[in-house]
Amino acid sequence: MSKELTKQTIGVGIAGTGFIGPAHIEALRRNGIRVLGLAESTPELAKEKATQLGIPRSFGSLEEMLKDPEIDVVHLATPNYLHAPHARATLIAGKHVICEKPLAMNSQESGELVRLAAEKGLVNVVNFNIRMYPLVQQARMMVQSGQLGDLFIVQGSYLQDWLLFPTDWNWRLEPGLGGTLRAVADIGSHWLDLMTFITGLKIEEVYADFKTFHPIRKKPTKSLETFTGKLLTPDDYVDQPIHTEDYATILLHYENGVMGNLTVSQVSSGRKNRLFFEVNGSRSSIGWDSERNNEMWVGHRTEPNQILMKDPALLSPEARSVTSYPGGHNEGFPDTFKQLYAKVYAYILAGDLTRKPDFPTFADGHYEMQLCEAIEKSAKERRWMKI
Repeated sequence: MSKELTKQTIGVGIAGTGFIGPAHIEALRRNGIRVLGLAESTPELAKEKATQLGIPRSFGSLEEMLKDPEIDVVHLATPNYLHAPHARATLIAGKHVICEKPLAMNSQESGELVRLAAEKGLVNVVNFNIRMYPLVQQARMMVQSGQLGDLFIVQGSYLQDWLLFPTDWNWRLEPGLGGTLRAVADIGSHWLDLMTFITGLKIEEVYADFKTFHPIRKKPTKSLETFTGKLLTPDDYVDQPIHTEDYATILLHYENGVMGNLTVSQVSSGRKNRLFFEVNGSRSSIGWDSERNNEMWVGHRTEPNQILMKDPALLSPEARSVTSYPGGHNEGFPDTFKQLYAKVYAYILAGDLTRKPDFPTFADGHYEMQLCEAIEKSAKERRWMKI
């Protein structure tokens, strides 16, 4: 790109304005980054959403937006099946790209994107925003500095209830739009990425067990956005067979003999969006719950347990770098987007793309695709699968 990129000149385009696109927009604005354009599936919808969100330019397709020379970076918040073709087109157009997960529908596509991004020399990001909670960064420091001792067990869950009822519906339920994995790819991938980030360990093999509790769901004949209220009558539904998992439990063998297990569910009543992990070591343990994200449990054998509150005065430099407010001032889900994009755009504006990124890249997204494929194959064949 020929123009000098600064916070005042860099132009960002957003593709997709369902549940997560506006979260990207809000976080960018909090970082002082100019959101210049918005692309949607039709010119009419793009114009409507651009007006609602106060974005000056609207485009009826991603392809149209990519022709705008003032767009330097593109955020992809589109349905899963569009991630790979949209990321590929963005890279070919010479623009940096931030993509929602999963990066692609399979590891062949994601591998190609890793290679293309390297070939083009462009910044590439997968939106694993949960890494950016301050206490997640603190957990990483504690684990990798040896404060827990030798690691024994990595365990946890990611539980939601938004697909509890057979009348609950979303495009993610359709394999052609969301992929052949659902709960694991949609939310399990966040947990899996997080634990590799915290421990620094790769997974060597997996054993997975799936269950679809609603083999037939009621698909509405009217479109609904993710997490919106369901105000339809019985006549507004049609029966739809379901071929993706509502639930999964996965056994994990990490490097160095570390054992792990993960339970993922989108039908756990009362759990709105709860990612939980616990890491047990030879000296102590830590545990963290995303629904109580400003505190972390530290467990001991020979002394009282502790609750570490999010307070920059008590945190490591790494955790402090993603903390904006003093102790007692809670930070949450929207702040993780802000902190991720602060890192990404500082990297872009610095201009040295040879420096190792301090954020999740397409390589991380590709690794998660490889994990998800092994997990799906394990569940189908009912055997351990090596990564």
